[in-house]
Amino acid sequence: MIQVEVFELPPIGTNCWLLSRADSDEVVVIDAPLNAYATVERLMVKSGLRATALLMTHGHWDHTLDGWRFNEFGIPTYGHRQDQAFYENPAQMSSYAIPGLEMKPMQIDHWVKQGDTLDLLGETVEVREVPGHSPGSVLFWFRESGIAASGDALFQGSIGRTDFPGCSFEQLEKSIVEQIYTLPPLTRILPGHGPETAVSVESRGNPFVRLNH
Repeated sequence: MIQVEVFELPPIGTNCWLLSRADSDEVVVIDAPLNAYATVERLMVKSGLRATALLMTHGHWDHTLDGWRFNEFGIPTYGHRQDQAFYENPAQMSSYAIPGLEMKPMQIDHWVKQGDTLDLLGETVEVREVPGHSPGSVLFWFRESGIAASGDALFQGSIGRTDFPGCSFEQLEKSIVEQIYTLPPLTRILPGHGPETAVSVESRGNPFVRLNH
């Protein structure tokens, strides 16, 4: 069974999720906010783990600030090509960020798309496209463990902002209904900000996008 840890990192409380197994020395990292690499490195040294993948849910600045550090250490990185410009030219988001932050480009080693599957932590991980908050937002679903990293598409009781360039509420609503609420009801949702939730909780009670039951 996959074990889940979360670190809420600066500068605006962005989640860095770490997924591992008791019977393996591998750890999968989801998103790379500021201080993510140092946080992961301390855990790896303490527990004897090794990072085998960095999964990027999308390319907004608060999720990518430490991405270049993972690149430096050769950790395979996965993301969607529709957010390529954000990954490779993060300074374009400076007007939406906190002034004075150093924004270094990061590289994606493996571009993923709807329906792709990855083999991580001994499980099949399905990629689902969930645009709306950003053009290249993706969800990573660990099928056997019933865990889905949603990035900023869906939060506990909320959804991602849609007032940035390239955003669309209608598109995000469609993504949530068709790609997230169609997951098994008990699927754990690991969002980009805030506490984890579940598909059943959000499909019934999320005030922004709710299914008619």
